[in-house]
Amino acid sequence: MSGAAHPLVSVRGVDKLYGDVAALRDVDLEVAPGEVVVVIGPSGSGKSTLCRCINRLETVTSGEIAIDGVPLPQEGKALARLRAEVGMVFQSFNLFGHKNVLDNITMAPVHVAGLPRREAEQRARELLERVGLAHKGEAMPGELSGGQQQRIAIARALAMRPKLMLFDEPTSALDPEMINEVLNVMTDLAAGGMTMLVVTHEMGFARKAADRVVFMDGGQVVEVATPAEFFDHPQTERARDFLSKVLTH
Repeated sequence: MSGAAHPLVSVRGVDKLYGDVAALRDVDLEVAPGEVVVVIGPSGSGKSTLCRCINRLETVTSGEIAIDGVPLPQEGKALARLRAEVGMVFQSFNLFGHKNVLDNITMAPVHVAGLPRREAEQRARELLERVGLAHKGEAMPGELSGGQQQRIAIARALAMRPKLMLFDEPTSALDPEMINEVLNVMTDLAAGGMTMLVVTHEMGFARKAADRVVFMDGGQVVEVATPAEFFDHPQTERARDFLSKVLTH
């Protein structure tokens, strides 16, 4: 934990409307430096929208989001700087299919951050080792399994040395046998002190790696608790109903 006086992420009174449909309604959330917050809830509850608003891939209708005490910029260089400080891993891997793994990871550090290529490649190889794919630097994305591609996507996000990592359902497009290899990398990141906001359906990961669990439904934050409190003693009927459906199988 750093000694910062303010949260790394601050979401205050955020609404997000798509026409007449409220995807987010009066959402308040804070994430402290070094904290792992896992956001769960039924499909369509606003989890991914919240994640995308924090990275300003979506603009909020009202309310305010601040990263490290600074309100989200509207556009231009300030927004590019924000994107460099906030790593994001999506459901789909979004790797450049025509570039090899090493090029995928070094592209942003070289072209956005201005890092010398040799330094960027050294960093990329360290990250490949960290995600268990040290031997895949020259491979093309199409030669890799889904789990390997997602681990490369995590390495690519980490290459910019972000202060915050956002994960938007990073395992939902994977075959069951590949899910753990990605969750293991994320668990290691969490243990290493990375500040993380994770939208996921993986309840085992939430129980094991989260400092706090945020339960959303209908575009609202319904409940916030430690994993033990949430899974063992949910406070709301909606949370109890959700858990009865996802924990029975």
